[in-house]
Amino acid sequence: MAHLITFLGKGGVGCTTSAIATAKKLAKNGDRVLLATQDPSPAFGLLLGRSVGIEPEEIEPNLWAVQFDTPFLLAKGWEEIKEMEAKYLRFSTLKNIYGQELGTFPGFESALGLYEIRNYNASQQFDAIVYDGTADLALISALGVPENTSWYIRRFRELILESDLGKALSPFVQPITAAIFNVSWSLENFAEQPLNETKTLLEEGIDAVCDPKRAIAYLVTNNDPVAIATAKYLWGSAQLAGVSVGGVLWNRESADRQLTAEFSPLSCTELPQTTDLEAIADALPNIREVGDIPKPLQIDTTKRQAKVFLPGFDKKQVKLTQYGTEITIEAGDRRRNIILPPPLTGQPVKGAKFQDNYLILSL
Repeated sequence: MAHLITFLGKGGVGCTTSAIATAKKLAKNGDRVLLATQDPSPAFGLLLGRSVGIEPEEIEPNLWAVQFDTPFLLAKGWEEIKEMEAKYLRFSTLKNIYGQELGTFPGFESALGLYEIRNYNASQQFDAIVYDGTADLALISALGVPENTSWYIRRFRELILESDLGKALSPFVQPITAAIFNVSWSLENFAEQPLNETKTLLEEGIDAVCDPKRAIAYLVTNNDPVAIATAKYLWGSAQLAGVSVGGVLWNRESADRQLTAEFSPLSCTELPQTTDLEAIADALPNIREVGDIPKPLQIDTTKRQAKVFLPGFDKKQVKLTQYGTEITIEAGDRRRNIILPPPLTGQPVKGAKFQDNYLILSL
């Protein structure tokens, strides 16, 4: 499995430069590295020192680069949807709709990029994939897609099965599906195979995002108060999405000790005040080395306690609700649904406190 490495920070602080320097350092150290960018403009090629295409090409020993093209990825993904339609439906309904005609919603580019990264990861051609994404909340939202989608499938499937409408339609599901699909389903096992395939894919995505040895982000900032505030907010938002943050890269400015203390316990690395990528690469820490970093979520069944790490937020910004067997945590405009393991499943929250950037729940 390739190690996905990405960067978060305010625009202009040097996330793209950090990504390129990281890719160069890892490749120099012997890792097979794919450097992927979501930026469609010529800026990436200018920083890299050469143009990059929509298919990976080796630009240095052990280093490949690719520039994602959203229309190309959308058309490619649409062909996969058509293949799935042909697999399950008796009659084609999408044959006259072409991927090249489709547009994207805001933020969808990051999801397409991460799906393409998943495909490159599955090829097992790379040890590390350095992703120069949007570096903002859109990227965090895309990383949280597997968990959020899993929630929708789980909840709405239960809703339909248990509703009076579902019970009323149950006798008609099998003959209708037999007429439309290549397989016959009842309401209970409706779309069971594609749903199981989707669940497996989503579970793989959730496991990858939550494992810092498989996916990790680094904050990039400087001494600008706005850049620092943005980095802290992205840090907390990433934790709420289950994304591990490995450290802070302080770009082109000497890091003020008082400011770096705001990111404790993360380590802060000063990058030199230069545009020389080799010098920046030499100053970088061992990016793939996952040290003692805070875990976004810790559940202790013995102590009957759950801890959610929420740096960058204060207790006034955190909201806790519980519906059924799941607990919902909201901070800022982010939210996360927590499924408690046995023997805590379904247990009500008896107490909550916000301490040292942790929301601590007693069950």
